[in-house]
Amino acid sequence: MHRNIDIEALCAEKGLRITEQRRTIARIISESADHPDVETLHERASAIDPNISIATVYRTVRLFEEAGILERHEFGNGRSRYEAVSEEHHDHLIDVESGKVVEFHDEELELLKARVAERLGFKLVDHRLELYGVPLERDR
Repeated sequence: MHRNIDIEALCAEKGLRITEQRRTIARIISESADHPDVETLHERASAIDPNISIATVYRTVRLFEEAGILERHEFGNGRSRYEAVSEEHHDHLIDVESGKVVEFHDEELELLKARVAERLGFKLVDHRLELYGVPLERDR
């Protein structure tokens, strides 16, 4: 379900100044399908530009998040992980053994969530759903 989102273009739309280091970080996030944390982003960025510090990565993801370009997730391991904000709604299933994140969209589930909210006297305007599991088939 991963979709490449042009974070550089979103920065331009929002009037953010894009330095070469921010451009590198933006490209890495745009191309990442794995919801990387700051340490992973720093590893990938410093492989391209050794002058990018972890502090620069922290500042950049905070800037992108405040601008509504990035979404932060806490998937239960104590580390914030990031993905570009998408127009397409999706939920997440997290493999608690490997940390792998699977994005999915299920229309039946979307309808059920709206019905639950309505039954409780609300109109659903937003939500996040994170499921945690282990693979059914494991190597023995």
